[in-house]
Amino acid sequence: MRQFLRAKIHRATVTEANLEYIGSVTIDSELMERVDIAPYERVLIVDNTNGSRLETYAIPGPAGSGVVCINGAAAHLVREGDQVILMAFGYGDQPEAPKQILVDDENRFVREIETHERGVIGAASAAR
Repeated sequence: MRQFLRAKIHRATVTEANLEYIGSVTIDSELMERVDIAPYERVLIVDNTNGSRLETYAIPGPAGSGVVCINGAAAHLVREGDQVILMAFGYGDQPEAPKQILVDDENRFVREIETHERGVIGAASAAR
């Protein structure tokens, strides 16, 4: 068995960093549903702003709120306003196309990312 990417929320903006909350990342439940991230599922967070990487678990926030709140000790690594990628992985013998979405600056769903677009999104923003 190998571990493969199965879900990704790309370019989310951190709406809050709450050092006092006990662990996790709160994510708008509509975004979690779109990529099939379950409550309390382990997620990897990559901070595009400062390069930090960390693992925690997802908890659902209010639907349609756009919330992406980094909680607990992770708030030392990721700040409000940072741009992040939220990823979940699964095990299997062969890779399957992951569910990937792109969100805007207010964490509203923009569109699904097709597997063939790898690298294109980053290149497009670098050209801006």
